[in-house]
Amino acid sequence: MKTFHRSLIIGCSALALAGCGADEVVTPGTGGNIIINNPTPSPTPTPTPTSTLVTPAAGCPTIANPAQLVDAGTISGPTGEWRVCRLPTSFTASTTLTQIAGLLYQIDGQVNVGADGGPAPDASDGASDTNVVLTIQPGVILFASGSSFLNINRGNDIQANGTSTRPIIFTSRDNVQGLNNSNSSGQWGGVIINGRAPVTDCSAAGATPGTVACERLVEGATTPPRYGGATTNDNSGSMKFVQLRYSGFILSNGDELQSLTTGGVGSGTTFENIMSYNSSDDGVEFFGGVVNLRRYIVVGSEDDSLDTDTGVKASIDQMIAVQRATAGDTIIEADSSNTLEEDTPRQNTRITNATFIGNSATGDQLIRIRGKADFAIVNSILFDQKASTPCLRIDGTDTLDRAANAGLDEAGPVRFESFVLDCATDFRNSSGGVTAAAIEARYNAGSNNNAAFTNTLSALGGAPFINGTNENGRAVFNPTALSTYFTVAPTFIGAVQNTAGNWAESWTCNSPTITLGTANTGDCASLPVF
Repeated sequence: MKTFHRSLIIGCSALALAGCGADEVVTPGTGGNIIINNPTPSPTPTPTPTSTLVTPAAGCPTIANPAQLVDAGTISGPTGEWRVCRLPTSFTASTTLTQIAGLLYQIDGQVNVGADGGPAPDASDGASDTNVVLTIQPGVILFASGSSFLNINRGNDIQANGTSTRPIIFTSRDNVQGLNNSNSSGQWGGVIINGRAPVTDCSAAGATPGTVACERLVEGATTPPRYGGATTNDNSGSMKFVQLRYSGFILSNGDELQSLTTGGVGSGTTFENIMSYNSSDDGVEFFGGVVNLRRYIVVGSEDDSLDTDTGVKASIDQMIAVQRATAGDTIIEADSSNTLEEDTPRQNTRITNATFIGNSATGDQLIRIRGKADFAIVNSILFDQKASTPCLRIDGTDTLDRAANAGLDEAGPVRFESFVLDCATDFRNSSGGVTAAAIEARYNAGSNNNAAFTNTLSALGGAPFINGTNENGRAVFNPTALSTYFTVAPTFIGAVQNTAGNWAESWTCNSPTITLGTANTGDCASLPVF
């Protein structure tokens, strides 16, 4: 159970990290099932077939940033030999990382994009925006190891927009060298994006949640970056068609990063077609802000596939989450139970058209909602492959049944509509006096739910995720009233209607856990060659 002492890398200070504050950006992982130093697998994973092996680029390009790329020599793996161009520790001018054959970019330590512009979008807070934009071209591959991570400060942007045929890949050094197996994880930090949208659980005593006075700290620097403010539509850039592999390095005391962490990111930020693979912590974690995400895939996270906290307003349209057989806690963990549950903005997460595949033998539940969070799951499927873990847990009567109250920013009871369950145990007794029967009653209050559903999902390999007749024959719920981000009423439940409509086909990678496409970037244990 996560406590007030966990999360984000958004919390303390110093890369060495002595400890974290409440619900900060580093979350405690699952302990012994995390593999950081991986032995060479036997046999070595077969790389994506290529006509010839990669040969290293002649050198590193000149960039617009005053601090230039450093030629760090070459690195070899199953796909050939690559030129390594090490990123500067700080981008102080807008810069483009171009895709060059035979070239990889290395994230070494904490790499910052711009300086922190403060909680307000002008100099009224004593800080002026540096307005640095880091643009990453389609097909670029970046790698890191250990505690290295990429940090986007407030008032600056990332534009990491791949394409369906040339995604951008963030991965580990071991992945480049062909040393990983299907259970490798936790080999580098991750990507952190900070914004000025409202947050709760303020670092400063007496600060009012949701205002410019309410900020939180990002762990990992001598002068910790901050996030939070009062700009709900803040824009931190765009990420599209991006893979994040093998992230989640442990910093200290069991605290570790996740593939993608957002702190106070606003609705002006774009997240589409994001894949997290084998994170030793969460797939993504959202701390406050207004986060919109379309087409999110998380495979093999060792803690939570999706973690939401500190007053986030999140809307997720189309999601595939698949646990690994050897690791995994919950698929969804919503908020934490602490003394700040009445802070506003109150979390309100809404998900439509998701397919959740449980596969953990160690978890206590697949979905856990608590901390008086508002939550809605509609047009979705939850299937426990192992038939050993209860589906739903809701902690606290105020989370389960609290009536809507605009003054408290309370959206009302948890809500399930056209949400089907295929689990041996659908509901479990929870803390705060909530029984399995009470959770079942709340679930049954929604429309077109079915806790005795028999899935007809099909697979391309590994876990099944493509709808069959039972899924496509289910009545749907119109989610457009739940969030302005949802603009179209779907015609089916679940993430993928059929093979022809498989939106995961081209830009993802495959693993023993799940085959997402027959013509994509190949095995996650190897690098594609663009």
